[in-house]
Amino acid sequence: MRTKGEFIESLRDKRKVYYRGKLVDVTVHPTLRVAVKHASKLFEYGERISEGRVSKFFTVPRNSRDLLDRHELIYGLTMYCNGVFNISQAIGTDALFALMVATRKLDREVGTDYFKRLSSYFDYVSRNDLTMATAQTDVKGNRSKRPGDQEDPDMYLRVTEVNEKGIRVRGAKAHTTQGAVSNEIIVIPTRAMREGEGEYSIAFAVPADAEGLKMYVRPIDELEGNSSSVLSREDYELETLTVFQDVFVPWDRVFLFKETKYSGIVASLFATFHRFTAVSYRIATSNLFLGASRLMALANGILNEKQVRDEIVDIVMYKEVMKATAIAAAMNPIVDEEVAIPNPTFTNVGKLYSNAHFHDIVRDLIDISGGIISTMPSEEDLSSPEGEVISKYLRGAVDGKERVKLLKIAKELGSSHLTGYLLTLMVHAEGSMEASKIELSRSYNYKDAEDLVRRLTEQEG
Repeated sequence: MRTKGEFIESLRDKRKVYYRGKLVDVTVHPTLRVAVKHASKLFEYGERISEGRVSKFFTVPRNSRDLLDRHELIYGLTMYCNGVFNISQAIGTDALFALMVATRKLDREVGTDYFKRLSSYFDYVSRNDLTMATAQTDVKGNRSKRPGDQEDPDMYLRVTEVNEKGIRVRGAKAHTTQGAVSNEIIVIPTRAMREGEGEYSIAFAVPADAEGLKMYVRPIDELEGNSSSVLSREDYELETLTVFQDVFVPWDRVFLFKETKYSGIVASLFATFHRFTAVSYRIATSNLFLGASRLMALANGILNEKQVRDEIVDIVMYKEVMKATAIAAAMNPIVDEEVAIPNPTFTNVGKLYSNAHFHDIVRDLIDISGGIISTMPSEEDLSSPEGEVISKYLRGAVDGKERVKLLKIAKELGSSHLTGYLLTLMVHAEGSMEASKIELSRSYNYKDAEDLVRRLTEQEG
C-alpha cells in the first residue's frame, strides 16, 4: 500500500497538464494542488485497506455482500472527503470490472487473449496501488452523424496505426475526471459501434504521462471565483479535455481492438457499475445539503416552520431513495462471468431519481437560507476592520459570526460557481438522464404487468 507522500511524488512525472493556457506541475500549482490533496486522501483512509493489504476498491464483486461492501466503501470515503466523491480508484475499477465480463465473452467467442492481458494489468495496478481515471466520452462532433461520417474523423478516438508492437490512437475524450492527478488513464468506447466502425472500437490503458497525451483542465471557478469558499478549499475534483496525439499503446495494454459488437457491451456494463458508484457517493454528497439546510434553519430561527420541515424532508427523501436503490441493486445482482453486476433496474432508477431531483434540494437550501446567500458582503469585507459591523447585522437566532460561517457554506452550495458546476454534474455525470431512461426502457422486465392486463382482457370473453 502506498502512502500519501508516495502518491503525490508519483505525479511528478512527464505528464502534460495545461491550466489557463500554461503547462503546469499539478503538485505545486496553487489551485490544482487542492485536487491532488483531495485525491491523496484515499491513501489516508484506513477503511479501504483489505486484510490482504490491497485496496478494497480492487475487490472483484462476486456476490451481494461484495457489492454492499463497495457501496459502503464509496459512501465512507466520500464522507471522509467532506461530501466530495473521491474517484481515484473507484471509476478505474468500474471500467475494469466491465472489461472483465466483456473480455471473457469475447475471448470465448473469437479466441482472443484479452482477459489474460486485462488480468495482468489488473494485477499491476492493484499491486502498485495506482489511481486510475477512465476516459469514455468522445467529443462527438456533429451529434447527428456517426463516427465515420464526421467532417473530422478525430471526433471519436480512433486507431491511426497498427504494427507488431501495438497501436497508435488519435482523438480526444471530454470531461475526464481527475485524469490530471491520476497515475493511469483507462480508455473505453463511448457507445455501441456498427460494422465498419472498427477503428473506433477500442479499449486500452496508458500511463498519464504517455508521450502525445495532453490534458487541459477546466477552470476551477468554484475556488478561484469565490473568495469565501469553504468546501472547495479542501476538496474538489477536476476534469480535463484529454487529447491523444498519436499515442502509442503496446498490445499488452489493448483490451478491445476493432470488435464492434463488444463496444456497446463494454459501454453499457461500465455505465451500470459507474451509476451504482454514483448513487453511492451522491448519498454522502446530499448530506452537505441536508446538514447545511438544518443548521441554516436553526440559525435563522425557523426550524419548526411547516414549510421548512417539508423542505428538509424533501432532502431526506432524496438521500434515502438513493440509498434504498443502491442497497436493492446490491442485493439483486446479475452474476455474469463470475462478476456480480449491480441490478441495472434499481441502479438506473436511483440514478435517474438523483438526476431529476437534485435541483429540488438546491431550491430547498436556497429557500431555507434566504436571499442573503447571494447578496452578502465579500470575504474581503468580512475580514476587514468593517467585519464587526457586518457581523452585527448578519445575526439571526445565533450571533452574526456563527451565522456568517454557515452562510458561506450555504452560498457555496446554493449560489456560487460550485452550484452551477453541480447542477450540470448531477444531470450529466455518470451518464445523462436520457441514457438512464434508454437503459431502463430497454432492460426492464415488463412481463408481470403485461400478463396481468392480458389476463383481464381474456376474462372479457
